[in-house]
Amino acid sequence: MHQSLSTIQFLLAVSFVITICRGDQCKDLLMGQYYCDDPVIDIETQAEVNCREDTHTTEVSCKPAEEIICVDFTGSNRTFNGSEVGFYKNVSCRWTNGYHFETSLLLSIFLGMFGVDRFYLGYPAVGLLKFSTLGFFFLGQLVDILLIAMQVVKPSDGSEYVIDYYGAGVTKVSMNTDTYIKPPDSW
Repeated sequence: MHQSLSTIQFLLAVSFVITICRGDQCKDLLMGQYYCDDPVIDIETQAEVNCREDTHTTEVSCKPAEEIICVDFTGSNRTFNGSEVGFYKNVSCRWTNGYHFETSLLLSIFLGMFGVDRFYLGYPAVGLLKFSTLGFFFLGQLVDILLIAMQVVKPSDGSEYVIDYYGAGVTKVSMNTDTYIKPPDSW
């Protein structure tokens, strides 16, 4: 019995040492153990630079906090000082393709009865239907003005509107695995 107990202790000690030597990846750090830079914003589109069309994400550099030991993006295990890049993380971004919010809203107000707003946004079938019915007898034009103003109708390619930094941008708020929920004090 004594022999088997020491063997188990030895195996646990070896696995513990291997775990310490292997190190954790920097990308697996918990929230609060690292800081990620904000994405670079393009002045023309007011959207993040290098936003990918397929995933609507862009890559930002993240820096582990001081005295954190982890394996960085080069594969080396080291201690960080709080200002060195340890890994890169994909964050969500607004992908734009040149459709301006002001242009589509003005087209909807002044030429919406002819379907020009829908042609501009890439919906030719609805634009042709609005053109042939005079904007669904002006009722469809009014509905489209509201839908475009509230940014419910967006360009058909899945992109976001180009909106000036002082414009009325709408952002969808959602929860994901990076969202932190502060528990109430009663827990």
